[in-house]
Amino acid sequence: MDEIRDKIRTIPDYPKPGIMFRDVTTLWGDARGFRTAIDRLVQPYAGVRIDKVAGIEARGFVLGGAVAHQLSTGFLPIRKKGKLPGSTLTEDYQLEYGTDTIEIHDDAIKDGDNVLIVDDLLATGGTAAAAANLIRKAGGTVIGCCFIVDLPDLGGKEKLLGMGLSVIALCEFEGD
Repeated sequence: MDEIRDKIRTIPDYPKPGIMFRDVTTLWGDARGFRTAIDRLVQPYAGVRIDKVAGIEARGFVLGGAVAHQLSTGFLPIRKKGKLPGSTLTEDYQLEYGTDTIEIHDDAIKDGDNVLIVDDLLATGGTAAAAANLIRKAGGTVIGCCFIVDLPDLGGKEKLLGMGLSVIALCEFEGD
């Protein structure tokens, strides 16, 4: 997967010293690279019944919308608290210092809907785990989680696998 990995820019010390930020916008800016990434995210799910693709705010919206289009299915935005109008379901999750909350509309998922979670990067897995819990709370079945980048040293993949979820990442950056 070097052709994808090589198109992702690394920005040292962002957003704080010691962090190596993996910027997927450089991959998205390359038409062939973006198309290749979407095709590779979609391929494992060809022929699988998917009712919704859930994209996690904000970069997951870009990927999730493209994946949903390719799979000819609906798109479900998973937003930070307070960003959706109307009645919502919420899920709190742990951050390094404190907690955060994500939400979906309470009518976004029908009982038994198969939902694929999509985001740009898997680090500790906290946000993706919260998204999976939220989808399950709404009556959906999470059929998988897919990402462009996995940071394996942060343990997110193991966390999601421990929840019984399948995980696909197109490339890894170790040591982060």
